[in-house]
Amino acid sequence: MDSKRWFILGALFLARTAMGFQFQSVVGVSSFLRADLGIGLAELGVLVGAYMLPGIVVALPGGSLGERFGQKQIAIIGLLLMAVGGVVTAMAGDFAMATLGRVISGAGAVVLNVLLTSMVAEWFSSDRLVTAMAILVTSWPLGIGLALVTGPLIAAAVGWPSMIWLSAAASLATCALIALVYRRPDTIAESDTQVVRGKFTSRDFWVATWSGQVWALFNVGYIIVVSFMPALMLADGVSPTTAGLVTSFATWILIVTVPLGGLLIDRVGHSVAIMQLCFAAMAIAMAATAVVPAALAIVIIVGVFAGPPAGAIMALPASALRATVRSTGMGLYFTWYYAAMAVLPPFAGWLGDLTGAASTPLVFGAVVMAAAMLSLMVFLRTSARAEIGAAV
Repeated sequence: MDSKRWFILGALFLARTAMGFQFQSVVGVSSFLRADLGIGLAELGVLVGAYMLPGIVVALPGGSLGERFGQKQIAIIGLLLMAVGGVVTAMAGDFAMATLGRVISGAGAVVLNVLLTSMVAEWFSSDRLVTAMAILVTSWPLGIGLALVTGPLIAAAVGWPSMIWLSAAASLATCALIALVYRRPDTIAESDTQVVRGKFTSRDFWVATWSGQVWALFNVGYIIVVSFMPALMLADGVSPTTAGLVTSFATWILIVTVPLGGLLIDRVGHSVAIMQLCFAAMAIAMAATAVVPAALAIVIIVGVFAGPPAGAIMALPASALRATVRSTGMGLYFTWYYAAMAVLPPFAGWLGDLTGAASTPLVFGAVVMAAAMLSLMVFLRTSARAEIGAAV
């Protein structure tokens, strides 16, 4: 039973890696794609954002559909949508068609993202939940990193559509893998979520909402660092190549610190204290950009301290929601994430333009991390569990 669940986690990990790979695929081939389609940076940004935008309206119904028709079946549909969207994007002859393809892929990715989390929770609810969630979270930056490394090479050798075709093929391959190997734990009857569906109570709503706020704000804080640190370094006279390289360290460090952080919390406990400590360290590092010209040190600090909380945050709703409403709850949880990701990073950029200071978005990121700390405390009060920190 124990080895089987880790094997299943591996399959789910590959599916989410394919999602991260597809998300970043257009960035990895951006110079080739822009030249071929005749688009600028603004249109490229639209193609990137189009993958995330469906989450605002798709995440919640996607989770509900998983409860009604089965998580595995809806996850497979999500992977198929990712493949279809990839095909549309790869065959695009203009910006409009490419955008349509990205929206289709993004809708599938949103559904997959919601259900993968719930599927992991089913297999690891008894123990090692934080470690399992941390491993699952690692798949996203891994997929992004692979796309950034392979995209330019593939585009230069055989053209940018080949990279998009590859992302569609990866979606299909992991779809087949999930179809073949995934099944629900023996301890959970099929009727638990398909025939007898639990009522989604007000407590469930607030548990999903406040835990979703923690996840949303945490991710926004991190994204602000990797999005606006290069501009700060350019303002300090650093070359674009060096600025991009230094900023990338945060992502590569994260791939190591996320699973190690999950193992640490599962072994020593005190997840709430560790999360709050890491949030505070990230906030201080971001705020320091206003007065300390030490970009490399700040990036490293963010990469190190952004790792440990990830699995624990993902475990918050998984441990607090009942199995019969978990998919719907995770849908609401991710709705807040997609909404915050759509609104707050552009707002941070607007503040930077307004003040004329390249450090302003990062200082705003510090405020966001402070809000994450507050949201975690509200979640703890909302949850009926007296020892939610011990549970995760």
